[in-house]
This record gives sequence, C-alpha cells and structure tokens, in this order.
Amino acid sequence: MRAKRQYRNRGETEVAVLDALVDRAEEGMTVFELRAAVDADIDSLESALAELKADDLISVEESGERVVIMPDERVVPDPDEDPPSDQSIFDAVRERFGL
Repeated sequence: MRAKRQYRNRGETEVAVLDALVDRAEEGMTVFELRAAVDADIDSLESALAELKADDLISVEESGERVVIMPDERVVPDPDEDPPSDQSIFDAVRERFGL
C-alpha cells in the first residue's frame, strides 16, 4: 500500500519510508526493518526520518523491548476505498497484478 497522494510530494527517501510504514501501519517498523525495506544509505534514511518526525508524519513508540516507528494515521489510506482516491488507474492495475 502507498501513502496518500498529498504526502507523496516529498523527497524520494521520505516517500519510500512512508510507503514502507503504511504497509506495516498496525505493527510499525524498527530502524533496522526500515533500513532493509528502503533502498537508501543510512544518512539519507536518518535525514528522512528527522524530516518526517518534524512534520508529525511519524511517531516513535516503545513496544515491549522494541522501539518502533509508526506512520501518522492521516498518512494511511482508507482500505475500504475502491480504488483509493489518491491512486491512479495505472497504479491500481500495477498493485493488483504485482508489477
């Protein structure tokens, strides 16, 4: 799943982080999990996380012994929309067929 369209006008790494977090919105991700999911060096990832945190698009929570990063609920699209209003027809087809 992808972050809502209004949050996609950011840097490439920031959008990749948001998309990864939206995919795991319920449980969140650790920095290590994000590092594996996002194709960016650690400095770019750190800068992206700092920008997203400053804009209140992510939060950092302690879950047991893990520290996880969660997307803000306004970034996560409504799964009941068919197709999501911020998704083009091409994106819907691509997502449906795994392209």
